[in-house]
Amino acid sequence: MERLTGKIQKTVHRPMKVMQFGEGNFLRAFVDYMFDITNEKTGLDAGIVLVKPISFGSLAPFHEQNCLYHVMLRGLVDGKPVEKSRLITSVEDVVDAYGEYEKYADYAKVDTLRYIVSNTTEAGIVLDESDKFELCPPNTYPGKLTKFLFERAEAFDYAADKGIVILPVELIDDNGIQLKKCVMALAKLWKLGERFEKWLDNACVFTSTLVDRIVTGYPRDDAERQGIWDKLGCEDRLLVTGEPFALWVIESPKDISGELPFASCGLPVVFTDNQKPYKQRKVRILNGAHTSFVPAAFQCGYDYVLDAMHDSQIKTFMQKTLYDEVIPTLTLPKDDLMAFAEAVTGRFENPFIKHALLSICLNSVSKWRARCMPSLVQYVEKTNQLPEHLTFSLASLMALYHGGRLEDGKLICQRNGQPYTLQDDAAVLEFFVQEDGKDTIVRDFLSNVAFFGEDLTRISGLEESVTESYHAILQKGMKAVMTEKFGG
Repeated sequence: MERLTGKIQKTVHRPMKVMQFGEGNFLRAFVDYMFDITNEKTGLDAGIVLVKPISFGSLAPFHEQNCLYHVMLRGLVDGKPVEKSRLITSVEDVVDAYGEYEKYADYAKVDTLRYIVSNTTEAGIVLDESDKFELCPPNTYPGKLTKFLFERAEAFDYAADKGIVILPVELIDDNGIQLKKCVMALAKLWKLGERFEKWLDNACVFTSTLVDRIVTGYPRDDAERQGIWDKLGCEDRLLVTGEPFALWVIESPKDISGELPFASCGLPVVFTDNQKPYKQRKVRILNGAHTSFVPAAFQCGYDYVLDAMHDSQIKTFMQKTLYDEVIPTLTLPKDDLMAFAEAVTGRFENPFIKHALLSICLNSVSKWRARCMPSLVQYVEKTNQLPEHLTFSLASLMALYHGGRLEDGKLICQRNGQPYTLQDDAAVLEFFVQEDGKDTIVRDFLSNVAFFGEDLTRISGLEESVTESYHAILQKGMKAVMTEKFGG
């Protein structure tokens, strides 16, 4: 089959306006995808340079394909399977921050540069006071960004219109606020001057963002990959696959919606001065749905989300958790919340995504605390009743950890005589090994402030309800107990 560049040549070149730290699948299928559509539909005309911000890895595939690649989105839209592809043409260049430092640094002097995007993992936005300005480049992402912005400020004599809009998408709370703190701290530590600090504060805009799209990346299965290439009519070694659903919430201290016309192109981008309600919606509905139903689904014998969703009992359990117990505790308009929850069901039923239940169970206790506990607590406060599905999710979580043995820092448990492995904080795993079989295990678990940040036995009836369900699951099996409690 003909390679992509043998069939398609880049005919349009755009001025460099976007620098992107990270060349991975998510940014290419999310941020670059949105910029590409906006370039097509508006006069934004933004070229993108991808920066490899780490010392290892290769950019050869980008050079071989002239920075062209396809994004293939596959999933359910209005309940029907959809596949749609787009050739991304907006990436103009790639650069190795280590192997091509001078070329990388020269981008600070590019007049048209306006935006910097990053996805350097959750550990990327961390202040390291041992980082050095003199390094080419500095070791950390905040270090790289600080030095790059300083050299830009110097090159343009601190002109206010040469400031940069910073758009981090790392999965930490208030990512832009945290990144700015790191940059300002390094500016002081490196003694880059008050003039630079004022330029950072006044000319640059550090946004905090929330992103949502499942990106499945490059198809590793030979038959799947070849099938997509056949549809594209060429061999694309940079192909990225993902789901149709997307959401990008951008919280900014200054209104930048006018210069980034994503929304006018029909793209799911929200500009706001407060992203917290959207963060809460995602964590409590999307992530909370996963965490609340997955332990029960796995104990019913399922291994993947899609298979579990084909079980009407489990699907109903998940939906009642969301519609009856989670949504009533949230602050966004009800129609918005209902639409988001409906989209979650469609995403879980995506036939193109194989999401293992056990991978979702990683660190289940801390996930339940962050994703499900606030809904349970607020539901009780609002109704003076226990939410039966969220309460049962606690019992199913405990049953998932039952009967295990520690081995190499992991918990090995049994499902129908077959072993499965759970990973969690050492204290959690040790608790379930030490408490297994004790009459007080539920009380000891719910009252563990280290696990939940508070004593949950204070909630009237919770300990009794979880205890009843927990022992019933161990005696009768998950499927039988769910049928007794919630029907077939």
